[in-house]
This record gives sequence, C-alpha cells and structure tokens, in this order.
Amino acid sequence: MEKERIKWVVKDPKNPNYYWPSEELKKVAWESDPEIYAKAAADPVAWWNKLAKEGINWFKEWDETYIEDIGKTTWFEGGKLNICYNAVDRHIKDKKDKAAIFWEPEDSVGARIVTYGDLYDQSRKMANGLKQLGIKKGDVVGIYLPMIPEAIIAMLACARIGAVHTMVFSAFTRVALNTRLISAKAKLLITADGYFRRGKKINLKAIADDSLKETSVEHVIVVSRLKLKVEIKKERDVYWDDFLASSPQEHEAEVLSSEDPLFILYTSGTTGVPKGILHTTGGYAVCAYWTTKYFFNIHEDDIYFCTADIGWITGHTYNCYGPLLNGGSIVIYEGAIDFPRFDRWWEIIAKYKATVFYTSPTAIRMLRKVGEELPGKHNLTSLRILGSVGEPINEEAWEWLFRVVGGSSCPIIDTWWQTETGSIMIGALPGIGPFIPGTAGRNFPGISIEVLSDQIAPVTLYEPGLLLLKSPFPPSLFRTIYGDSEAFNEQFRVIGGAYKYFSNDGAMFVGDEVNVKLTGRLDDIIKVAGHGLSATEMEKALYKHPAVAEVAVVSITHEIKYEVPIAFIILKEGEKEGPELEAELKKKIDNYLGPIARPDKIIFVNDLPRTRSGKILRRMLKDLIRLQPIGDVTTLMNPDSIQQIRAIMKLPKSPYRMPQKLTEFSTPPKKLI
Repeated sequence: MEKERIKWVVKDPKNPNYYWPSEELKKVAWESDPEIYAKAAADPVAWWNKLAKEGINWFKEWDETYIEDIGKTTWFEGGKLNICYNAVDRHIKDKKDKAAIFWEPEDSVGARIVTYGDLYDQSRKMANGLKQLGIKKGDVVGIYLPMIPEAIIAMLACARIGAVHTMVFSAFTRVALNTRLISAKAKLLITADGYFRRGKKINLKAIADDSLKETSVEHVIVVSRLKLKVEIKKERDVYWDDFLASSPQEHEAEVLSSEDPLFILYTSGTTGVPKGILHTTGGYAVCAYWTTKYFFNIHEDDIYFCTADIGWITGHTYNCYGPLLNGGSIVIYEGAIDFPRFDRWWEIIAKYKATVFYTSPTAIRMLRKVGEELPGKHNLTSLRILGSVGEPINEEAWEWLFRVVGGSSCPIIDTWWQTETGSIMIGALPGIGPFIPGTAGRNFPGISIEVLSDQIAPVTLYEPGLLLLKSPFPPSLFRTIYGDSEAFNEQFRVIGGAYKYFSNDGAMFVGDEVNVKLTGRLDDIIKVAGHGLSATEMEKALYKHPAVAEVAVVSITHEIKYEVPIAFIILKEGEKEGPELEAELKKKIDNYLGPIARPDKIIFVNDLPRTRSGKILRRMLKDLIRLQPIGDVTTLMNPDSIQQIRAIMKLPKSPYRMPQKLTEFSTPPKKLI
C-alpha cells in the first residue's frame, strides 16, 4: 500500500498557474530565503568566493577570485585542487560503504552497486595504469562507453591525474567518433566490447576500431560488458579488468590548478564542425557542487535518478561530478526509455526509492502518450523533486509530470543551461519557487542574465528577446572552443561597454521581471529529443550522396521530440527522386551522425529561396513549414520558390511580415584568447 504523499508544494490561491514550496519543503531545503538573490547580486564575485570555500576542498587557496580580460575569464587564480579528490577521496572517511552508483542494466541481470570505496580503489588503479601508459597532465583521453559505471570511473581517473577526458556518446557513429578523436588529439581511447540497446547486442569495439584511422590514439582499454569475441590488437589493446589488475593501488590525487583543463565535450557547431567545449577544473567544480545541492536539494539519504546519458553535458555535471561532489547516490541505467517495457523508469524509481528525478520534456511527452495507467502501477511516493532539462517544457507535459508522476505534490525544477555554461543557469530553487508550468524560473544566485531585443535594449514584460549572460561570467562558463579561438570569440559581444555572452537562445520575462520563459534556439542548432544537433552538419552528410546538388536543413516542431529535421534537396540534373533515394539519403545521416539526426521528412524541390547574392534563406524555409509569416519576399532573387515549395508540401498560405533578426549586435571583439 502506498504511503500518503507529503505535500511539497502548494497552489497559489490567487494565481492557479503558480505553485510555491510548502512549509515541509522549506524546512528541508538548503535555501528558503528569497533575499539570497539580492545578497548574491550585490557582489557576485564575493558570493562565489564564499561558495568556493564552503563547498570544495582546496589544497591551496587562490590569490585572486576573478579576473576578466576582454571577455576571457579566470576564476580562483592560483588555487590548487583536484575534482576527483573532492568527488571521491574526501568522502572515504565516512562514506566508504555508501552506494555512489546504482547501476541498472537493460536486462536487469547483474545490477550493481558501486560504493565510494569502490570508486576510490578503481579510480586510483586506473590513474596509475594511465600513467604507466605514458598519459600525463594535459593529455587527452577519449571515452566511448555506454551507460555503465566504468564510464564514470574513467572520467574520475582522468581527472585524478590531470588528463583531459573527452566523452563521445556511444550511439554516435564511426565518423563522429573519428572526427572528435582527431580534433582533440586523443592519445588513448577507453571503450567497451559492446552493450545492449533494445535487446540487441551492439558491437562497440568494432565501431571504435574503425574510427581510429588517422587518429593519434596509441592505446585502447576495453571494458568487457557483453563478453563478445572482439579483435584485440596485442600491442595496442588491453581489457579493463586486466589493466586494473596490473596497476598499483596507491595513488595520491594530483595537485592541479583551478584553470587546468578538465574535459572537452563536443557539441554541434553552426558551421557544421563539432565544437570542442573546454571546461576547466575549479570554477566548474564549484558550480557543479552548488547547483546540484541547491536545485535538487541533495541530502545524505537522497537517491538521485538523472536519465541523461554520460555522453552529454547533463550526464557530466548531473550524473557524475555534481552528485558525487555532494556525496550523493545516483542511479544510472543502460538501454532505452521504453524497452523492454514502457514503465521501465517507474520500475527503477520504485525499486531504488528515488527521491529526485531529472529528465527531458521529450521523454515526458513520449510517456504521456502511453497514458497514466503505467505510472499508477508503481509506488512513486519516494519522489520529492522533479526536474526538466534539454529544451523548454510545454505546459501539457509539465502538468502531466506534476500530476501523474509527482502526485501533484512535487515541485518541478525546469532548468536552462548549455554545454557552454557547464551548469544550470536558470531554474526555481525548491525552497523559494515559484514553480510555473512552461517557465524555467530565475537566475541561480550569483549568475547575471539579461534579455535584449533586436534594438539592443532590455525587453519589456512578455516581449521576446535574446538571452545573454553578463559579467562577472559564471565560474563554470567554458574557457574556449578547443582549437578554434575565433569561434569562441564570436559568442561574445561588447554592449554598453561590457562583454556579454550570447546564448543564441530566445527568452522573455513572464509574470514579473525575474522569471524567464525560454522560446527556442535562434541559430541552426536543432533540439531533437533534448540533443542539440547541427543542421549544417546534417547538410554536410547529405552532400556526400552523388545525386545531391544542394541541401537546406531546417527544423519543425514535433509533438514528442520538440523538434525534428526537415531536409530540402535539389537533385543534380538527370537524377530522379523516389523512396529508394530517400532511404539512401537517410542512411547517409545514420552513418555520419547516427539515427538520432535522421530527417523526419525529405522534400525534393527545384529551387530554394535565395538572396540576390545566392544565399539560401533557411529561416524563411523554417517559417514556411511552421506556417509562420515569412516576411517580405520581394527582396528574394527567386520569390516564386516560396509558392513552389508551398505547393509541393500542400501548405496553406501564411501572411507576410518583415523578418526580425536578433543578430545585429555590436561587432565581435577582435581577440579574447
């Protein structure tokens, strides 16, 4: 019999769309005083100075808290620390036997509990082994692993010796892995023989082997997840278990500088080339610790279940570093959301009595479509905090998550942040609120945000604009794009005499002048199921087909996935469209980026809307297929192309409007790094 749920939230009697923390939640929340925002805003640098001292163990305190030089930031200059020490070693005295990781395999056979003692032993052995192979501080280690505990251990071991890890999503293809390993100049790769995905055994080692051509990888460590017979090259490859068995146990965490690189994580770039987002150690550790603690209200007995894959930034910060820095217990799982059953997540929550559940709006919409019966079969009363990440959550999905999963009792922390920011920038604190359907909330204390119109002026209430971060920039903000300082510089502008970070996300203030609602991306990044994918990168893949003359990929909203790609293709003369060609084109995407990037539709056209200089107007295509006003077409070189596409797709007419751009902001700085 289910226990009676504690009411962690109460509805605002004056505004039914607002929910506030109950007295019970305020009692257990780490912060319940709304004045915290004003205190932090009065002196953000002093605020972060205080948090850094309270949350992280430093081998040596810093000489200067914050330095900014034409936009490039340095936090805790001169400070010495190690994030693995903070995530593992400092907990050993009183948490050695506490579960750090509960691992749930797809077939539920061989579920494991990894304690802090296990993390301590294995991260030290792995660190010693890496050093024996010649890996040293600053070297890059590629990690191509599924959701297994070894992925987290590998990250921690790299951090322990100052090696820079670059994790690649295990569902990415050979091409994607190869591109990232070459870009990062990785010297070693950690992978697995395979893993389960919807009941199938995926041979990951074969994909990894095929990706190593032209890379600088000298050694490969292989986790034997499925006991598959895979090729092992004697001089290059070694199995994980054998590697650990031959490595010494004792290892002191290396003393690293606050600004030493921690990891490179590749995200989609608007030019079609993956961007290597580089994060450093000290500022990232501080933000990962405090945002996890405050937003998810982590306490000693909490069980934290984040559904993000370790290959994405959410997996890095909130499935590894953040919870472990807080000494928490996390649940990770292998496989898909709906296999072998659609109630898999509810089974996991009930099995481990999870108190925090952090997932994506896409997943919630998918589960909502199945109905309310499956969540109702499981005891979900352990839940206290619900979280949303990946893209703006629509009100219907918010209400379903709140009512069906949370029993109308749990706050929903709707979070906004990016790979570039490293940690959550916007969301409602559990002990303060308010929790508003479809609205992210307000800036984390000490984070300075701004929403500007295309006239470079602050927006009025409910007016859409562009979301920016102001100086002093967050400690966890990325320090560069690895190997591409020019692209890094382009994300900053000087406005009003100060540097601002351009998020390329649209936003507006709702209800008051502090709560923020996100309105979507303003560049060519397509949010598919919470994953940011580059339209340009998809176009590059499609251009590889010999029948393709020109391509334009844009997005359209989707009931479940938030957005999906639509590809407009002009064929070379003499080529004929048809189902066979369409299948071949989708296969190109599958092979180049993976099935997650596969276009929802491929539209064959004779022409595409262009400026008089010949540039394809993708934003006009996007407005066209979304049935939005498409603006003034008289300036086009070929205005008839709009009507032709509308006829091919059988779209109704939409009114014209003048295009509004949020890109004409002050010139970019000449140099940041």
